[in-house]
Amino acid sequence: MNVRDLRFVITGAAHGIGAETARVAAAAGARVMLSDVDDARGEATAEAIRQAGGDAQFCPCDVTDEDQVRALMERTAEAFGGIDVLHNNAGTHESMIGEEVTLDTMSRATFERILGINLVGCFLCAKYAVPHLRKSDYPSIINAGSTASFLGFPQNLAYGASKGGVAILTKSLAVDLAPDGIRVNAYCPAAVETNMVTKFVDASPNPEALKNMMARSHLVPRLGAPADVAHLVCFLASRESSFVNGVLWLIDGGSLAWRGTTDVLGMES
Repeated sequence: MNVRDLRFVITGAAHGIGAETARVAAAAGARVMLSDVDDARGEATAEAIRQAGGDAQFCPCDVTDEDQVRALMERTAEAFGGIDVLHNNAGTHESMIGEEVTLDTMSRATFERILGINLVGCFLCAKYAVPHLRKSDYPSIINAGSTASFLGFPQNLAYGASKGGVAILTKSLAVDLAPDGIRVNAYCPAAVETNMVTKFVDASPNPEALKNMMARSHLVPRLGAPADVAHLVCFLASRESSFVNGVLWLIDGGSLAWRGTTDVLGMES
């Protein structure tokens, strides 16, 4: 997993998978630009990485704001002399907004907000990173997919639509950017212990039962950890993955290797 001296831009890096990727990459010798809408937590995460001996900076960015995205890429290129890796990690779920998550109750604004962050944000970040990636010797884009890129799940309309879009966006970008030598891949986790998953679980009528059900759906009988995904991201960015392109890489504890049952929907067989 050789990422030494590679220059990363990581969106949604104040918490969870993004923050852990920044820590793992920096510990391996990469230079990391963290970005997020949570300025205080983002700055604190970057400072902690520096205190541990890593090279990290923070730049606030809302990935739905085109001007902020452009400024993030320009600032990173100026600070590090270029960009090698774009990690499109920023994402959210409709339950994070606090609105009902069913078709009957979800507003159009909520649906579009989720797609804006999870899907349009990937497009915008890629658009403004690519001029810098074209100058790199080891350029790649790594998008945040999900098991929801492949399957439908209950109360997951906007998130599922966005992650399905990320899957095809990843493959389409891989095709379009292949002549430039830019690889584009996505990681697709199942339930990982992040703020988003915690909020989703806590919003359910029986959080403990839901969390247990999610863990039991994995053949590795636990929820994922942010570090599990962070190490995969760093591999996909590394020189060792130079023949990996256009891939939707499952990191799901084996959850899609088998089928669950309809009792999760409250249905009788």
